[in-house]
Amino acid sequence: MRSTLLTITLSLFLICLSGWLLVAGRTLILPFVIALIVWYLINALSGLFRKIPFGGWRLPGWVALPLSLIAIFLAATLVFDMVTVNLAQLARDAPTYQSRLEQVFSDATRPLKLEDPIELRDLLPDAIVPKMVTAGATFLTTIAGSASLVFIYVLFLLLEQSTFDKKLQRLFTNQKKAATAFAVRAEINRSIMHYFGIKTAVSLFTGLFTSGLLTAAGLPYAPLFGFIAFLLNFIPTIGSLISVVFPSLLALVYYDTLGPFILIALGLGSAQFILGNLVEPRLMGSSLNLSGLVIMLSLSFWGAIWGVVGMVICVPLTVVLLIICSKFERTRPVAVLLSANGDIGEMEAVSDPQSGFLNPDLQTKV
Repeated sequence: MRSTLLTITLSLFLICLSGWLLVAGRTLILPFVIALIVWYLINALSGLFRKIPFGGWRLPGWVALPLSLIAIFLAATLVFDMVTVNLAQLARDAPTYQSRLEQVFSDATRPLKLEDPIELRDLLPDAIVPKMVTAGATFLTTIAGSASLVFIYVLFLLLEQSTFDKKLQRLFTNQKKAATAFAVRAEINRSIMHYFGIKTAVSLFTGLFTSGLLTAAGLPYAPLFGFIAFLLNFIPTIGSLISVVFPSLLALVYYDTLGPFILIALGLGSAQFILGNLVEPRLMGSSLNLSGLVIMLSLSFWGAIWGVVGMVICVPLTVVLLIICSKFERTRPVAVLLSANGDIGEMEAVSDPQSGFLNPDLQTKV
């Protein structure tokens, strides 16, 4: 009993210490996490380039890797310039939109004939539009400020990635443990690649559709809202809602009639509903096997620690935790709680008493 209590106490202490380190070391850890994402995308794009056939010839790795690095760098530069220009223009127009929003709200509440009229500042913070634009500019400045550090991390990851397998192999004292570790890594990589591949394709279509619809409607900053829709689509549930609300509110204050506002709100809302509830679940299948409640808790937790970046990567981090916990006998109950239906594969063999890993031949359904 005493040993169990000591184990629980130490576990809680380590969890609290880890949480404190994640918050306190955010300025150092977050650029490295972003660098890991960029490094992962570079390697994924490099693998895609190597699969493209050119007759009977394919790109070698030493050509595909620099090509993917250049492609991602150019794409990031173009997106950064586009967002910067649109945010600067929106910052200049923000006071006008704020006044217009207050006028629209006043016109909407006037027919109620209240003794004490409700004003917009009673429901939302004062000058909400300029503050939102300022928050976006601050986030962009923070990302740009850490870009050099992220680039250095990515460069070193690319230079040293050829030694990662050798290091992982030598971490273990026997071949069985190493084989199990490589199997776990392969499963994590497969699940994350499946998630990011589908999520990126759906998000890209969402961003293009949003930008195209807003351009057709004549609403300004269409490329900016398209990029916001692309980025927010990685954030479960609330991301899709926000990407519809922002351009709809702008349409409400930009046009003199409600027609364009209704068109944009219904168009974006319908697209988000179809993609998020019909297309994406069919493409994803049950490969992630994550509980919806766990996803929302993970969203809140990582969002509170690392902001927008934490919200974007909350699902992959939870998938990694689920897969790792499912491979150990002691942490298997945690994997069951994280899963959608408790089915993470049957234990067909006794775990290795030395390593703690379950049988590497065990096939999970994560």
